[in-house]
This record gives sequence, C-alpha cells and structure tokens, in this order.
Amino acid sequence: MTLSMTKSYKDLIAEAEAAAPSLSLADALAAYGCEETVFVDLRVIREIEKTGAIAGAFSCPRGLMEFWIDPDSPYHKPVFAEDKVFVFYCDNGWRSALAAKAALEMGLPQVFYLRGGFNGWIAEGGPAAPYKW
Repeated sequence: MTLSMTKSYKDLIAEAEAAAPSLSLADALAAYGCEETVFVDLRVIREIEKTGAIAGAFSCPRGLMEFWIDPDSPYHKPVFAEDKVFVFYCDNGWRSALAAKAALEMGLPQVFYLRGGFNGWIAEGGPAAPYKW
C-alpha cells in the first residue's frame, strides 16, 4: 500500500497557526494567575511526570481533548463549559496550535495556544511544579 499525502504535518501546523490565536510567552506570563484563565496541558502523562507542568494547569491529553470539550460526550469535563479563557500548551507549541484550531471549530470561544510551549515557558522563568494527580 502506498500512502499519498496531500498535507504534511508542517502544512497542518501552519494552517492551525494561521487559524488559531496565540499568546506570546510574555502575554501568557501576564495572564498567569488570573481567575478567568485556565492553562491546559496537552502533553501525555510521561512528559508531565518527567518535566513538571505549569503550576495549576489542567491536564487534558491531546488524544482526549475533543471528547472532553464536547458537552454531548459521555467523557465531557465541566471545566470546558466554564466561561474561561483557555491557554493550550504542549512542549513546543505544535500540538497546542492543532488543538486550539480544533477547539475553536468545536465552538470553544476563548482559546489560545502558547507560542513556544512549555519549553519556552520554562526558559522565560515561568512557574512550574511537579504535577499532582
């Protein structure tokens, strides 16, 4: 079987970055701690256990996000029904750009992805902590 790709991962990321709003690290650091802002960690458990997370972030593995956002899903998480600003992040921003685009398409109104991701957050001195399960 031969795979015929019409879009590469780079194409999909570029489309997502063009469609979804992003926050710079400086803006994200300024929004951190605001009651109306929820940082959403899209990384898998192994990544979070290895590096920690943005302190206070909500863990939502990327593979489950659509199920957790949709209020009609049996897996819906109430946090996504709150009137909040959601800042999605992963290690470098790629998964979070894709996730932010999908979340907007699903109707989540206030979604941003963190440019530079968790790695950039740490490099800028953003607060991090071991994730508490």
